[in-house]
Amino acid sequence: MEQLLEPLDVKVRVVHGFSNKTRLQILECLSEGEKTVTEIVEIVQGNQSNISQHLACLKGCGLIQKRTQGKYGYYSLRNETVRDFLRLFGDLTLEIGRESACCAHHIEGE
Repeated sequence: MEQLLEPLDVKVRVVHGFSNKTRLQILECLSEGEKTVTEIVEIVQGNQSNISQHLACLKGCGLIQKRTQGKYGYYSLRNETVRDFLRLFGDLTLEIGRESACCAHHIEGE
């Protein structure tokens, strides 16, 4: 039986989906509409294995969904709330701007 997560644990999982540059690129790519893995790989300019791992993470975090049609899988954002959050996140980062430079050392380690 699957254990229910506490609300704070769910938030941590969701934030984890946004905590990596490649995953964020994938989310932004999918905000434009449904895409196949091949399309995502081309847009993000990554390798298929790495992108597939990030897609699995994003799906596990509950941020994206997969629809299978024939031999192809089509990925999309889970819903409009995720799209809205991405937009608000973008607005926040524009507001914060250079003030976020104090966290630069955390990004270098990825």
